[in-house]
Amino acid sequence: MMKSNARIAALDALEKCRRDGAWSGAVIDGAIKKAGLDGRDAALSSRLILGVLQNDALCDFYIDSFSGGKKLEPKLRDILRLGVYQLIFLDKIPARAAVNESVELCAASGLKRAAGLANAVLRRTAENKDALPPIPGEGSAEHLSIKYSHPLWLTKRIIAEKGYDFAERFFACNNEPPKLDIQINTLKVDTTDYTRALDRLERVYTRSVFPDNSIELESCNVAALPGFEEGLFYVQDNAARTAVEIADVKSGTRVLDACAAPGGKSLASAIKMGNSGEIVSCDINEKKLRLIEENARRLGIDIITVMCSDARVRRDEFVGAFDTVIADAPCSGIGVIRKKPEIRRKKEEEIKGLPDIQLAILNRLAEYVKPGGTLLYSTCTVLEAENEGVVRAFLSDNPGFSLVPFKAGNIAGDGGTYTFWPNTDGTDGFFAAKLLKK
Repeated sequence: MMKSNARIAALDALEKCRRDGAWSGAVIDGAIKKAGLDGRDAALSSRLILGVLQNDALCDFYIDSFSGGKKLEPKLRDILRLGVYQLIFLDKIPARAAVNESVELCAASGLKRAAGLANAVLRRTAENKDALPPIPGEGSAEHLSIKYSHPLWLTKRIIAEKGYDFAERFFACNNEPPKLDIQINTLKVDTTDYTRALDRLERVYTRSVFPDNSIELESCNVAALPGFEEGLFYVQDNAARTAVEIADVKSGTRVLDACAAPGGKSLASAIKMGNSGEIVSCDINEKKLRLIEENARRLGIDIITVMCSDARVRRDEFVGAFDTVIADAPCSGIGVIRKKPEIRRKKEEEIKGLPDIQLAILNRLAEYVKPGGTLLYSTCTVLEAENEGVVRAFLSDNPGFSLVPFKAGNIAGDGGTYTFWPNTDGTDGFFAAKLLKK
């Protein structure tokens, strides 16, 4: 009999991610709910799922080292990854518990015949924890690919663009537990007053220096935080929130958020505008548009209108109609691997066509900006081809636009662009370019 359902829930989630290509966030919530977990078990299960997804290649390296390279069926490998992750990364879990519960998990999962192999592999891992097999190729992209469980194509590219030491810090940061940024809805509450509510509940938090009304917490159940139902805050990473500061939207103006889902920039813009003016939030996903509407109602915002629309398709009524156009284009998502570790499964060929799509979107949205207006291009990736490369191509196609230097807090885009990196800025990986229509 398993002592805890936390590992069963974790195994169920990992199988869904592997078999169905499911997103970790939704799978974690579903697995925890299905198993009826709360408190410490829910926290453990979540940590195990994210930890294994963040370190699968490293766990596999040790599994293969201690199993003699035996071919393992996928579910058994999932169980061994869970066990190895606990042994290497979770010091508070006794080695005996990590080994024994993994062996029990084999039996509970219909893999009783593999229990002996699992026991042997995990015991060898535990016995050699302080002298694990060295990862080969130190100083190479292959070494970083195994050590930090990132695809080889990505380790090669980041090394080529930023250098080896910077790349290693970036990959290491991607494997840290993700933080949670909440943005206070100053239409309803002062940020200092909100922090008093957190103090009363003895919640540990950090108030960000910039953006002014941002609070950082450990990852948690957002709906359980004070003021969620009342709309006192919404969730948005500080880099994405800063993008709205870079765009410098003004009260009473007209704003188009052209690829709006999940809606954070629309909400941030409405709050910055004092809920005065007009924001049109477009996306091709109707379900996500409904979520934007729900969040706007929760926050007491009434200047947002949602519209199902493809940003590449011309809308005559939009031509020259907006003071600010925000183009948060679809991208590879490499900047948010820390929060969505399954992104590292992407193959290089999957993202090769993205710059063409991004450029097509920018070229179309340029038509919608008023003379003297702002076009903000942003992505949640750090790859040069999707960022600076797209901006250069856009400027070549659109001589009526120019990059505008900007400053937002301690962020200085002297050349009109800025790339946020988790290892240097403490945010998601993110890119912003501010373009002015002459």
